[in-house]
Amino acid sequence: MSIGEMLAATVPMVRTLNLEYLETTPEKAVLALPDQSEYRNHVGGPHAGAMFTLGESASGAIVLAAFGDQLSRAVPLPVNAEIAFRKIALGPVKATATLGRPIAEVVAELDEGKRPEFPVSVAIQREDGAVTTEMTVIWTLRPNN
Repeated sequence: MSIGEMLAATVPMVRTLNLEYLETTPEKAVLALPDQSEYRNHVGGPHAGAMFTLGESASGAIVLAAFGDQLSRAVPLPVNAEIAFRKIALGPVKATATLGRPIAEVVAELDEGKRPEFPVSVAIQREDGAVTTEMTVIWTLRPNN
């Protein structure tokens, strides 16, 4: 089962918004939010809440791809998120998430008994390539104690 299939099966909001997992690797996660009239805002683009969910879901997908082998000893949790709306989004949008720290560095902190935190950057783009939204989600790996 792919990460996208797993998240669609376990996170109802992923199914509600019909998020599509286009790429999920430890280096990059790319998700798409189709244009759906029931999730539009007052200017005809995707609602801010749908955009936030898209970005947070992309960040979660890369976290699972990067740290899925640590799930037996730690739970990944978002701790903080910032979002900036730069341009009007219209039509379908795509979110690309990247890790802000090397995987080995985060795992080394976990090995030392710490609770590592790390940023995930997300850029949301329209079909024409313009970045409409930038987001940073700070994640942690909470050790299972």
